[in-house]
Amino acid sequence: MTQEITTPPPDRTVPSDDRTVKLPDDRTVELLDGRTVDILDGRTVSQPHDRTVSRPDGGTTAPAGDRPALPPVRDWPALDLEGTEFDPVLAELMREGPVSRIRLPYGEGWAWLVTRYDDVKLVTNDPRFSRAEVTRRQVTRLAPHFKPRPGSLAWADQPDHNRLRKPVSAAFTVGAMKRLRPRAQEILDGLVDGLRAEGPPADLVERVLEPFPLAVVSEVMGVPVADRERVHTWTRQIISLCGGAEAADRAKEGMYGWIAATVRARRDSTAQDVLSLLGAAVGRGGISEEEAVGLAGPLQIGGEAVTHNCGQIFYLLLTRSELMTRMRERPEARGPVLDELLRHIPHRSTVGLARIALEDVELHGVRIAAGDPVYVSYLAANRDPGVFPDPDRIDPDRDPNPHLSFGNGPHYCTGAVLARLQTELLVGTLLDRLPGLRLAVPPAEVAWRRRTMIRGPRTLPVTW
Repeated sequence: MTQEITTPPPDRTVPSDDRTVKLPDDRTVELLDGRTVDILDGRTVSQPHDRTVSRPDGGTTAPAGDRPALPPVRDWPALDLEGTEFDPVLAELMREGPVSRIRLPYGEGWAWLVTRYDDVKLVTNDPRFSRAEVTRRQVTRLAPHFKPRPGSLAWADQPDHNRLRKPVSAAFTVGAMKRLRPRAQEILDGLVDGLRAEGPPADLVERVLEPFPLAVVSEVMGVPVADRERVHTWTRQIISLCGGAEAADRAKEGMYGWIAATVRARRDSTAQDVLSLLGAAVGRGGISEEEAVGLAGPLQIGGEAVTHNCGQIFYLLLTRSELMTRMRERPEARGPVLDELLRHIPHRSTVGLARIALEDVELHGVRIAAGDPVYVSYLAANRDPGVFPDPDRIDPDRDPNPHLSFGNGPHYCTGAVLARLQTELLVGTLLDRLPGLRLAVPPAEVAWRRRTMIRGPRTLPVTW
């Protein structure tokens, strides 16, 4: 923790509550937070004087020459937004400044929000900001339920994070994805064959965008075909804000109980699916069964994000003819366009997981104190005009495009290569095999998901 030591004047008189405490100049130090401390016994002999003035908007105004005043605390509800509209609350927070304060629908208190690209990269790659510490607190949050499990990569700090990630890393390498690609293409071709055989119209979400990622993630995880629909029902409920904490808890209990039994049964397995790799790691003593369960759950849930991200991508392609024409006429250059669409789409409501500052950190003149919760917004970082000129415009030729849609730092998405593979296959296969693909309804009639953490169309009626 950073502190500044100054020498007080001789026989300094320090006001403390209603008393006056007189200490010699070699007995006290003044810290940056304004407290005066007795250096012999660590006793605080005075608290800082609060010279700020409260404002009606919840912020504070500091006298001239003092540190910048605290920004106001903004309530941030999970809005049910139409289409790919950027969250207006987040846009307002970005205009307010690079560091702001927010209060989300659940949990306690308020948290800092960091929105600029470089600051988001700093916080997400700086050990002074801890995920593990969040598990001991009830910070303000979007989800009604908060029961982090031991072993979850999402809540691990280094070096524990690397220890937990190691058993499953082999399943998500570039080489593993190359080996998976033919099987993934086979699954997708079967779905598109069925779509074409039945003819238009069809709901693209129901027929392809939902079953394809579910099947591919289940292949990677090692979920038997007979159990896939049940697992999918659990993951859908876990990411929903409908039903409250009780419904989410029931879904988690069901899914994590099933994972525990499956991992236990695969302790002697030599297969390369995730659940078998975890079972073998437990058998070797590298991780506990509880940690294996905490690792597997979020990886299984990750398949839901591909469905809804691709739903938004297809909505943009189907409503912006210039993008669709570009993708059809230049199939060899689809990759950069997909990157730009991934940068642009608002893939989630509000923000993800918090961190806790382990020591005082200053950003843009604002002191984030040790113990304060901090959120970053990857959506905001992806719209930082200092990195992405004209950030609200979809520019298929944007170069460079260092977007943060898969995160940053140690918590960079474990399944990023898998998500890219599925996105490329979905877009390429559907555009090539359904050359007349278009919306079957006006754009305004597309139904969007409500009360959810992950945004996307609920249905996407198409014809061809």
